[in-house]
Amino acid sequence: MPRALLSVSDKRNLESLARGLAELGWEILSTGGTARSLRDAGIDVIDVSAVTRHPEIMEGRVKTLHPAIHGGLLARRDVDEDMSTLREHGYAPIDLVAVNLYPFHEAVAAGVDLDKAMEKVDIGGPSMLRSAAKNHAGVIVLVDPDDYERVLAALRNGTVDLELRRELARKVFDHTARYDRAIADYFAQKTGNAAQDAAFGEEAVLRLRKIQDLRYGENPDQAAAFYADRDATHGLAALRQIQGKELSFNNILDIDAAVFAASAWADSTLHACVIVKHTTPCGVAVGDSTTQAYERALACDPVSAFGGVVAFTHTVDADVAGVMAATFYEIVIAPGFTDAALEVFSRKKNLRVIEMPVRVSRQMDAKRVDGGWLLQQRMMMEFPESDWRVVTSRQPTGKEMDDLRFAWRACAAVKSNAIVLARDGRTLGIGAGQMSRVDASRIAVMKAADQNADLVGAALASDAFFPFRDGVDAAAMAGVRAIIQPGGSVRDEEVITAANEHDIAMVFTGRRLFRH
Repeated sequence: MPRALLSVSDKRNLESLARGLAELGWEILSTGGTARSLRDAGIDVIDVSAVTRHPEIMEGRVKTLHPAIHGGLLARRDVDEDMSTLREHGYAPIDLVAVNLYPFHEAVAAGVDLDKAMEKVDIGGPSMLRSAAKNHAGVIVLVDPDDYERVLAALRNGTVDLELRRELARKVFDHTARYDRAIADYFAQKTGNAAQDAAFGEEAVLRLRKIQDLRYGENPDQAAAFYADRDATHGLAALRQIQGKELSFNNILDIDAAVFAASAWADSTLHACVIVKHTTPCGVAVGDSTTQAYERALACDPVSAFGGVVAFTHTVDADVAGVMAATFYEIVIAPGFTDAALEVFSRKKNLRVIEMPVRVSRQMDAKRVDGGWLLQQRMMMEFPESDWRVVTSRQPTGKEMDDLRFAWRACAAVKSNAIVLARDGRTLGIGAGQMSRVDASRIAVMKAADQNADLVGAALASDAFFPFRDGVDAAAMAGVRAIIQPGGSVRDEEVITAANEHDIAMVFTGRRLFRH
């Protein structure tokens, strides 16, 4: 009689598996809560202790760690010595194992201390899974309840072939690896230099789950898929697409960039709007209403906005939806939409409407390079002013300081080299991704001129220091009256002198905002 051992935390499809095996003449071994569930369902079960001839001890900590179990799992069916050893000791083969592990991550989510967390670490389960997976040619091993039915179907047809057995074994090793990774991460958080050990240990494991296959990557000849952090309940893993075409690889990049930029005002009472094209803002503004914020953001560069992605920090209503109808957009993102706004958007069937929180969490940022990965903590949209200092003779006025604060926040989301010109809570011109900072300054001025924006009295933000005075000279010629930048160049004194010559107030933040 073939023998199965069932011991699961996730009891989905358990009864149908056990009943199907029983109908095929299998003997079923089980433990604890699984055995009780099966007996309650009227299915005959043999306790593991009856096979081991040893009671569970230490409050169940030791019950399956016994030669009767692991011998039955590890005995090679085509090795006579293994099989005769089983018979000599009165043991029998175990031909199928269905085990899934206690959900450690969920169990410790409430914040238990380390000692209590260690009590949640499964020992017998991973041992049985690994034994069965190692000997998969002789043992069918199941860790995913969704696989039960197809294994039953194969058994009813006479055999479970080697290809399926190998696929099931692979899933086991993946499952136990992820389980151990969750424990190691938790242990690192509770001991030693928690953040550093967990994030930048000797080895790093990216634990991902597939959200969906994508039609293609950045270009049609590149295959692609979207994966999220395995346990993520935030960010793009939590977005809800209300309408529109399927999201593409480039769409997802743009959504991430737009949400990141808008998150600078996630906690502001002002309404903020960011318009992104090719992952870089082309217009950023705040206002007393969502409509006002949108119109001010669009005014910065309406040409680049065509086909872009728009993110809002507040609920989108019918007023702003109606105004947006005049311009073609790929995506609109907001934490909420009124029914009336959705009615307006529904007239554009291809427009992707995405509902999600417009804020970012502190997490790892991974960038692929040939042969490896670069890992860093993601830049947070936090702007403490404790290290800010005015370095010029002239102090910025109160209004100029407000403009500098806005420009600095907007600059954080712009690709380096980045220059942002701003006034009165909106961007006037953005120069992004240039090889020289003076060119970025010139492009920002040019963009402002294209929209007839008056730059006299404007503020300028630079994501890194000015290496030469030429950027300051170009800004002064355009009418800029205040500049904010990190400082730290060997030519800082030359740059400060240039600002003083032009009667420009300059603030050093001591923080760089590179974005590559």
